[in-house]
Amino acid sequence: MRQIDKRLFVCAPVGYEQTAGTSELEKEKSQGWLWRTTNVLARWGIETHGIAPIPAEVRVDTRWHQMFFAFFSSNIGVLTFSAGTAGPAFFRLGARDSIVIILVVDLVFAAFPAIFAVFGPKLGTRAMVQSRFSWGYNGAIIPSVLNAFSLQGFLVVNCIIGGQTLASVSSHLDDTLGIVIISLISLVLTFCGYRIIHWYESIAWIPSVIAFIAMLAIGYPQLRKSQSVNIPPANPADILSFASVIASGILSWCTVTADYGVYHSPTASSPRIFIYTYLGFLLATATSQILGAAFAAAAPSVPTWSAGFDNSSSVGGLVFAVLQPAGNFGKFLTAMVALSIPSACAPTMYSFGTSFMAVHSSFATVPRWAFAVISGGVLVPVAIVGAKKFYTVFVDIINVIGYWTAAFVAIVLVEHVLFRDASFTETAYPITSWATPSRLPSGLPAILAFVCGCGALVPFMSQAFYVGPVARMGTGDVGVFVGIVVAGMVYAVLRGSEKWWNRDRALGEWRGV
Repeated sequence: MRQIDKRLFVCAPVGYEQTAGTSELEKEKSQGWLWRTTNVLARWGIETHGIAPIPAEVRVDTRWHQMFFAFFSSNIGVLTFSAGTAGPAFFRLGARDSIVIILVVDLVFAAFPAIFAVFGPKLGTRAMVQSRFSWGYNGAIIPSVLNAFSLQGFLVVNCIIGGQTLASVSSHLDDTLGIVIISLISLVLTFCGYRIIHWYESIAWIPSVIAFIAMLAIGYPQLRKSQSVNIPPANPADILSFASVIASGILSWCTVTADYGVYHSPTASSPRIFIYTYLGFLLATATSQILGAAFAAAAPSVPTWSAGFDNSSSVGGLVFAVLQPAGNFGKFLTAMVALSIPSACAPTMYSFGTSFMAVHSSFATVPRWAFAVISGGVLVPVAIVGAKKFYTVFVDIINVIGYWTAAFVAIVLVEHVLFRDASFTETAYPITSWATPSRLPSGLPAILAFVCGCGALVPFMSQAFYVGPVARMGTGDVGVFVGIVVAGMVYAVLRGSEKWWNRDRALGEWRGV
């Protein structure tokens, strides 16, 4: 199997292309200490490439299993486990109802990030750069900004869970110290870059899989007994709201999956890349969420689990409570699960940087590693404060991210399928024009479709800070589903009209009209 040359990851810092042709002294002066530091890091093997598309001759990695493990490891853990616990703990659903919802939603929605993952190897562009081919150069600022803040929100939730899980192992640890530890590990991985993240993801799934198997073996008798407990009939509004949380969690990955295939060879077929990624998401999310729902539903009937769950506010405590009968081995597994949480944090922090760099050309002159440091600095204090109200923070962050992501997904997919013939050729995507506004779409159809999609979903929202009029009628939170449909339909009409107008105008100019 062909291996990628490590030197391919030691690229010139972002902004090099703009200073090409000047002397080395002028380059150094223009970039200052950031340039000098980045050059040193590059010699150490740290990835320093920015958001410029990766040339085809550099995209030579053929280790396609990485596309599976990158997303399997990121989702086979306590964060995804906690999404499953939200069914019984937050929406008052029984284990059986929660599991059915999880399976149906995961089977359908895991396809979306898998489709977006294909863009990485085929085009060599980061997700937010690729979005310029539908949103336009200036219009793409909107999803880039939203994505940066959304990813930081995910980091907060991840680190809260990691901190709680570590704190549950020892009385000498608390949530705050646990959050700091998880944040530092994530920062180190992100700082090193693409190659190290992929290496870590190839092994990070092992502790979580072992821990989940042990939890099933230890907790099976209690899980079986809990099935006999009478559960009130499920409320349709709670069913739809829980489905929205599960769908939002998966859709949110669509804005980053392309980032983890930009150095992989474009020679693989699109179905192959899709299948690797789809299975990575489906197997990890369905397994973790089903286990989360089952243990959360059983927790009230098991005193030790209920105490660990701490009134449905500590997912890490629940994991440790289930593993506690295993003694020191249970403590070891809990600690390993917590320390594997950076498998979800590192890719998130990595794409936080690439998203910010796509906002404006001035941000693109800041090296990628600097954004990792900034993200880590913001992450710790916010996570410490947010840990006090975990489920409120968790559900609100996931749903709000899902709202705008749904509209984004619809716009990019409609552009790709309807207006670029689902092709990855140079004709369909002239990658060399990625930073030339005049050679990109105007972005107006995308912006208007985004506004319409987000506006249409507002009446269907159901959040702690706002409940829409339709949601108050008992429909539950279906804003995500409304947003993706409305945005897709509006964009198809507006973008089609724009292309017809431009084609007609060009024909008129050719005729001398």
